[in-house]
Amino acid sequence: MSAPALLMVNAFIGTASFKKLYQELGYAVVSEWSERKAIALVRKTPPAVIVADFFHQTDFRDRLSNLESLLATAQASAGTRILVFYESAHQAVLDKVAGRLRVDAALTLPVDEARLREVLQGWLAA
Repeated sequence: MSAPALLMVNAFIGTASFKKLYQELGYAVVSEWSERKAIALVRKTPPAVIVADFFHQTDFRDRLSNLESLLATAQASAGTRILVFYESAHQAVLDKVAGRLRVDAALTLPVDEARLREVLQGWLAA
């Protein structure tokens, strides 16, 4: 049986610092810096897990966050779990986005490694 794929979408490095943990848990890790390339990967081969940094900027013209296009694409893959890391100041915006698009788990920065491990292990066991 092959290792489940975990896609790290690295906007602000928050996700990258846990690569060894992801591998230790048994995930085959794929990294992508470009949201556009990450969307193409999700369409071609949906991963078991997407881990991405979430952020909000007031100058976004047609969206609330950096992840809405990726999240919209991932909705078609019911087997893909979505985990986002976010600053607590962006909680209200994340709540709005999560009201429209599925987000399976969200962890505030700095991420508690024990909590991250617990979430990912739970998904492996499911």
